[in-house]
Amino acid sequence: MVHAKVWPAPAKINLFLHVTGRRKDGFHLLQTAFQFLDYCDELVFSVTGNGDIRRSNEVEGLEADDDLCVRAARLLQQESGTTLGAGIELRKRLPMGGGLGGGSSDAATTLLALNELWGLGWDRDRLARLGLQLGADVPVFVQGHAAWAEGVGEELTPVEPETGWVVVVCPEINVSTARVFADPELTRNTPAITIRDLYAGRVGNDLLAVVQRLYPEVDQTLQWLSGFGSAQLTGSGGCVFLKVSDQGQGEEILNQRPSRCCGFVAQTMNRHPIQ
Repeated sequence: MVHAKVWPAPAKINLFLHVTGRRKDGFHLLQTAFQFLDYCDELVFSVTGNGDIRRSNEVEGLEADDDLCVRAARLLQQESGTTLGAGIELRKRLPMGGGLGGGSSDAATTLLALNELWGLGWDRDRLARLGLQLGADVPVFVQGHAAWAEGVGEELTPVEPETGWVVVVCPEINVSTARVFADPELTRNTPAITIRDLYAGRVGNDLLAVVQRLYPEVDQTLQWLSGFGSAQLTGSGGCVFLKVSDQGQGEEILNQRPSRCCGFVAQTMNRHPIQ
């Protein structure tokens, strides 16, 4: 019996997020640091010779044509000129709208997998440039290394933050990143910092106050998790995370989580599982 290869699409957390300005086209200039988690969506691909690209399973709340996996596959097919197609099975574990980069990670894994399965031979830099058309977070997953990010999030410098265990708690709410960035009260002029400031802990999340005001559920979850230590919001949320000493401590905290919240315990990683 042949088992199809399972391709992982890991979550990410933002160790901080500063908004340093805004471009004339409306995009915000950021400084942030990405680190991967060993908690992943999973994808299975089947290559077809007829050029058809389709998702082979239903995913609650995500229409196939809106799925970044499908869009990534179609974009790579178009840009490479291949006549091959693909069936895509997406096994969704990461909550949508949680700030964990699930859609971007799925898109990146699709690009990495189909580049290999279609025999295209593109390097990661070329795939990352293509991925940027799908979203600002896609390149970091394609490049596959924990990174300091600037620009709109696409200017990446590899970093080696400390690894360990985290507990991630997710209120049952889908935070709109666009709504958060459009809020008139968002801080948009934080002075630029250096990687040294990251390692010294002189960082924060400029989106936090806006998210707390617009999404009380996120605020309540963060306040609860902060009872156990220095909890943080990842990206625009709504997931919050806390560094813990080991898996056991994380599970103990997770078991006390508020109702209407999901969550998981994971290890941070500085390398993407697809190498």
